[in-house]
Amino acid sequence: MSRSSIQQFAFRLSHVALTDTINVSRTLPIIREPQRDPGPPIFERIAIVGFGLIGGSIALAVRERFAKGLIIAVDRKDVLERAMRIHAADVAADDLVMAAEADLVVLAAPVRQNIAMLRELADHVTGEAIVTDVGSTKRHIVEAAQGLPERLTFIGGHPLAGAAVGGLPAARADLFLQRPWMLTPAVADDDPKLLRLAAFLDGLGARVEVMKPAAHDLLLAHLSHLPQLTISALMHVIGGHAGVDGLALSGRGLRDTTRLASSPPDIWSDIVATNRDYIGRALDDLIAVLQRLRDDDREGELQRIFESAARWKEALESQDASR
Repeated sequence: MSRSSIQQFAFRLSHVALTDTINVSRTLPIIREPQRDPGPPIFERIAIVGFGLIGGSIALAVRERFAKGLIIAVDRKDVLERAMRIHAADVAADDLVMAAEADLVVLAAPVRQNIAMLRELADHVTGEAIVTDVGSTKRHIVEAAQGLPERLTFIGGHPLAGAAVGGLPAARADLFLQRPWMLTPAVADDDPKLLRLAAFLDGLGARVEVMKPAAHDLLLAHLSHLPQLTISALMHVIGGHAGVDGLALSGRGLRDTTRLASSPPDIWSDIVATNRDYIGRALDDLIAVLQRLRDDDREGELQRIFESAARWKEALESQDASR
């Protein structure tokens, strides 16, 4: 990638190898030049299909940072009515035909719905467009995108941002600020379409990371999917044993630890279905550690696990502090 390309479409680029451990091998710095006139938007017509927490937040961020861009909302009528009331969209419909002239299409529904809609896009989007998604798994949708015509360029995406509750009411314009946004492109690193999308996401405040679909799914199985399933299972066990009266005696620690237990199951059923192999490996690793804690046959095992956990927690906190 030339220096002029970096200056025009600067973004943080990382390559991640799929190995037993996941290593970042290369990072390019962001180079921003001051702009007195924001000029035209990077994408003039943005169709967002699925106006929940992520789709709605993208719309609000676009409204704040690319005011001249036209936002097209596609979802159920009740969701669209709210989107129009809060001025998150310019036009809205419950049919993909509304995305016909979009130059960017963002699929922001649950994973398997995104895959299904991907197969319909060519019948509705008439011109050239970049198509991306925001799903938490990438291998299945990247494979499905191979059937798209050349005029539709698919670049898998996944913003690592969210909230304990979903839906448009929880959407906010600053959701992606300084948060990683994974891209899993099938195009070259210096492809103008990848650079254009990366510049757009950088404009929303995100930090763009690029990796292979399989590497993404393996990383997220441990980084996101395992914590969600573990916390949901933990709350299920604790609540079933303690009951309402017992939970009334709990401290702040339990509330903080189980924040993820409020996540909607419909989204997570799609995630598990499309990343079952890697999630299975992550669960096996956790079960093995829990087994060691339960048996504690080896002297000092509990101490070793707790000390390791404390070191990794410190590393996690230091990452947050450096941002």
